Parts: sequence; structure tokens; C-alpha cells
Amino acid sequence: MNFDVVLEQLRVRLAEPLPGASAHALMAPRPRREWPAGFDAANIRHAAGLLLVFPLNSRAHIVLTVRADTLGRHGGQVSLPGGVAEPGETFEQAALREAHEEVALAPGDVRVLGALTPLDIPVSGFRLHPVVAVANVRPMLRPADGEVAMILEVDIAELSDPLRVVVTPRVRDGREVMVPAFRVGGADIWGATAMVLAEFLALLGRTPGAAVSEPRPLIPS
Repeated sequence: MNFDVVLEQLRVRLAEPLPGASAHALMAPRPRREWPAGFDAANIRHAAGLLLVFPLNSRAHIVLTVRADTLGRHGGQVSLPGGVAEPGETFEQAALREAHEEVALAPGDVRVLGALTPLDIPVSGFRLHPVVAVANVRPMLRPADGEVAMILEVDIAELSDPLRVVVTPRVRDGREVMVPAFRVGGADIWGATAMVLAEFLALLGRTPGAAVSEPRPLIPS
């Protein structure tokens, strides 16, 4: 997808009502995890993630990270650069700070276009606030030691290819869960990150496919 075309589409669509939960549902695990009964919403921790769009050979790409295996429950998973918002920070500030810490993104090299719909992640107690930003040239990035195992530069056209969507079984809390994922860049992108990307693609008029790939062994999660 052409970078300039994607940029203009995002400018228009981010000023309109967002698809939100209806887009998230396309890539949500089935059944989706909910907050436990009696959970106090005041205990939700807020985090921000940066969805950075940039050109590579005039094609629009986004930046994702593969988290280091040592990072607890979500180690080894693909995510947006991001983390917990500090007291007094806006979500935009938190997303840019975390992207600088995790992938050495220079905040002055990007501009923020808007925000996607916040997404609750009950497994870790977070509410993720995705921030969409753009860099007019491919940024020079470097993974943070101990936090980021790999940086992925994903072509949006590849991400929006229906054949890149697979559904695989995983085991959660002793029961089987069917988990949609984008299979790109040699990695499976699933969970909250996939749900955020589903809304992002919806803004570009792309709906993630529901193709089911070959069966895979059950994976504990």
C-alpha cells in the first residue's frame, strides 16, 4: 500500500468515529478473557503503545517488537513499542517515551496523528491506549537489550492479506482457546496486538480474513 495514500486515509478516518470493539472482535481469542467478577475498575493500570507508520520503498510499513523471552508472561510475544504511563504523562507522551526506550525512536522524527480505541487486557490488568504516529522517512531503530529481542518492519499490504490470518488452538487455564493471528515477518501476531491491528486495518478499509491454517500443536498460554 502506498505510503502517501495510507497517510491520507488515516488523517481522514482518525477524525471520524472509530470501529472499536467490532474491529477488535475480528482478532480476539475465542472465548475472550474478561475481567474477573467483582473486579474494581479503579485498579486498571494504563499503558500506551505506539503504532508507527513509515515508508519503505514508498510502501507503508509499521514497527512492531518481539519481546525478550525473559519478560514474564508476555515474553516472546509480538507487541507495539510501549509500556505503562507514568504519573502526569499523557498517553501520547508515554507512547513516545517507551518507543524511545525500547527501539531508540527519536521523538522529534515523528508526528502523532491520533489514537485508536483503548483495549482492556484482563490477563495483565492493563488498559492499552494505542497512539498512531507517522515518520516521513524510515527511522533508524535499535532494540533495547533485555527488553526487545527483535524489531519487525511489517508491510501493511502483507498484514492486510487475508491469507496471512490463521487460527490456532492454545491452552489457557486448562481449556482450549481458538486464537486468530497475523502470520507475517516470521512471527505470529496475536492477542491484544492483533486486536489493535484489526482496528487499524479497518480504518484503511481492510478487514482481517478468517482463513484457518494447518492445525498446530496446542501451546500453553
